[in-house]
Amino acid sequence: MSTYELGHQPFGLAEPIAWLRRAGHDVRALDLAVERLDEQAVRDADLVAVYLPMHTATRLAARLIPRLRHTNPTAHLAAYGLYAPLQASYLRGLGVNTILGGEFEEGLTMLAAGERPPSTVSLARLAFLPPDRSSLPSLDRYGHVRMPDGELRIAGYVEATRGCKHTCRHCPIPAVYGGRFRVVPREVVLEDVRRQVAAGALHITFGDPDFLNGPGHALPIVRALHAEFPDLTYDAVIKVEHLLRHPDLLPELRDTSCLWVTTAVESVDDSVLRILRKGHTRADFERVVGLCRDVGLTLAPTFVAFTPWTSLHGYLDLLAAIADLDLVEGVPSIQLAIRLLIPPGSLLLELAEVQELVGPLDEAALVHPWSNPHPGADALQAEVQRLVQRGAQMPRRAVFESVWLAAHAAAQRPVPALPTGTGAGPPPHLSEAWYCCAEPSDEQRVGV
Repeated sequence: MSTYELGHQPFGLAEPIAWLRRAGHDVRALDLAVERLDEQAVRDADLVAVYLPMHTATRLAARLIPRLRHTNPTAHLAAYGLYAPLQASYLRGLGVNTILGGEFEEGLTMLAAGERPPSTVSLARLAFLPPDRSSLPSLDRYGHVRMPDGELRIAGYVEATRGCKHTCRHCPIPAVYGGRFRVVPREVVLEDVRRQVAAGALHITFGDPDFLNGPGHALPIVRALHAEFPDLTYDAVIKVEHLLRHPDLLPELRDTSCLWVTTAVESVDDSVLRILRKGHTRADFERVVGLCRDVGLTLAPTFVAFTPWTSLHGYLDLLAAIADLDLVEGVPSIQLAIRLLIPPGSLLLELAEVQELVGPLDEAALVHPWSNPHPGADALQAEVQRLVQRGAQMPRRAVFESVWLAAHAAAQRPVPALPTGTGAGPPPHLSEAWYCCAEPSDEQRVGV
């Protein structure tokens, strides 16, 4: 079962379902982001496995796991996914029997057969199967693509790779994959897309941590998709560093119907970018904005807006950069509120300056807590979080304006006029308003 996957139908359910059914097991899938917990299904199960791809999902699952254990005290309870091994101690304390991270399908299949997987984290090169989505909620129950004219398109989701060859310090992926990534065979990806198109998908999100970790794998896939489904659009995540390294690929992304590229900018402060080991600078980001704009490719930046090194003036600088680059409509509102997470195993903990500022692990919060030494910064982050949650259904510019006012008030600075930009309106984007690295919203907590 899954608690949250960014508004997508979870690959992390569909792929293991295919493995388990091939092995002859009776499998029931539950996605609690869009459906209620079926307690009878839990009572009937010999194995209950909870998918934990990221922070938000794990926070929600922590509320769920004791209920699962109470509902079926004899079931073998497993937690799997990227965040499971990072939070292994806490999860075991909640009643989880087995933890699986990395490439988890083989381990889940062994568990279902009554065998013990040889390790918690596997980076084996698996023979992936076409995901089995037949028992998952229909695609129209998940996030849609919202087009500039208001049209809503049903969106599917695939993964062409897992893991990442980069080792950004703030990212949880290197703590599990150690700078390695694994490829899902091209034909498996294409067949997954075909099935989702048959189920109504008009758009596909590639959920790879970085789509250009392997350009020789990624580009043939989108070429084949565009040849087979010329009206199908897609989006992908690509590092600033890769966009700069492969500017020749940007027109091809556009011409194969890429609607937008998400890129993890994280900060416009070069000193923070060095600490995070992002591999780019503010100037690189600004150049990428221009490169994408020149070829007509929409860029959707993401940020870690609040870090221990973010002052009130630094936050104002971030907002000003977003406005000056005409990205107010292109940045999801939740990105204005993201606070740095330092989970157990984070590469940031290797830095002496980070060790000095964090507290002991708060298992329930899943992180090492930290307080911002800059007066007023933590209070501003809490206020921005409230503004973003309250404005979840509001236009991005309206939310940005409220944050702009709050930030200038907190810094006791005069409020300059917000640049109007091109007035082109919001670019294509997913309707899902939350994010994998954010604390769960009140609505999400109630749902689980």
